[in-house]
Amino acid sequence: MDGCSVSMEDFLEKIYETVERKGYARVADLAAQLRLKPPTVTRMVQKLGDRGLVHYERYRGLTLTPRGTAVGRFLSERHAVLEEFLRLLGCADPATVYRDVEGIEHHLSPDTLACVRRFVAFARQNPEWVAAYRRSSVDQDQAAASPVSQPWG
Repeated sequence: MDGCSVSMEDFLEKIYETVERKGYARVADLAAQLRLKPPTVTRMVQKLGDRGLVHYERYRGLTLTPRGTAVGRFLSERHAVLEEFLRLLGCADPATVYRDVEGIEHHLSPDTLACVRRFVAFARQNPEWVAAYRRSSVDQDQAAASPVSQPWG
């Protein structure tokens, strides 16, 4: 996205979410959330500043530029739609969903992401379809667990 590395995207997403929640972000906030040392965060924030995505003043914190806000919003929304997509598919464990989204979000093409967005929108508009899918998944899981359905059983 916008020539940013995976790490830059992760930082920008966290900055955006922190600013949305608190109204501002500090290096210490990001270091705690990303489990990194403050000097590492400071270096990345400076890189984001060089790209015109954040305003950073030492000891004062940081804010997003309008461009940084737009990119951060996109990244946050992309993450949210992928989480919802996996939950719709029946992935229930929040830690697994988060880990999986972190693994795939940076590697989707814009076309694939658009397809996922359309699917999620369709599922929201058709809750009966989602319920039928979930019933079918439960039936298939039960059948797969049955010794009769095993090819070697």
